[in-house]
Amino acid sequence: MTTTLIVPGLNGSDEGHWQRYWLDDDRESVLVTQDDWERPDVDRWVERLEGALEAYGEAYIVAHSLGCLLTAKLADRPSAHRIKGAMLVAPCDLQPTERLHPGVIHFGPMPTRALPFPSITVGSLNDHYMELDRLTLYSRLWKTDLRNIGLAGHINIASGFGRWTGGYALFGALKDKAKAPRRYA
Repeated sequence: MTTTLIVPGLNGSDEGHWQRYWLDDDRESVLVTQDDWERPDVDRWVERLEGALEAYGEAYIVAHSLGCLLTAKLADRPSAHRIKGAMLVAPCDLQPTERLHPGVIHFGPMPTRALPFPSITVGSLNDHYMELDRLTLYSRLWKTDLRNIGLAGHINIASGFGRWTGGYALFGALKDKAKAPRRYA
């Protein structure tokens, strides 16, 4: 079986968050931990994610919020070839995120490169961390399939997402996509 790396965003994913349930429900999943969840530093976070990819060889990624941007920042890095597929749930847009958390996030510019691995981006109509037009833009830039799940906020505890069984079906779709032969233009 292939490992699934769970990649939280700012402040980690507290108990009760769907990512924590995922760790309980999926024996192949592993949490990518960070030294400082409250003050994200892109270089340190990238180092941790790349270390996990190296340790597990190939892996799927299930990321949330800032963890989605962390995953997207691997597009130009050699470690990207280890990612079998990524499910990016409620990616944040750095501008509103930095306004909501001033002086906390040190993540550089938004990643804009096409992702060299199969991916699905899951978003909503009313996420205060990423407006729908920006979500659509970044999904196009990343060349990822966009799945809009309606009025779901930031797809976190505050939005009513504890154990999120719908996420497992989306992950299954990602795995199917990863197994399909790639078509080149």
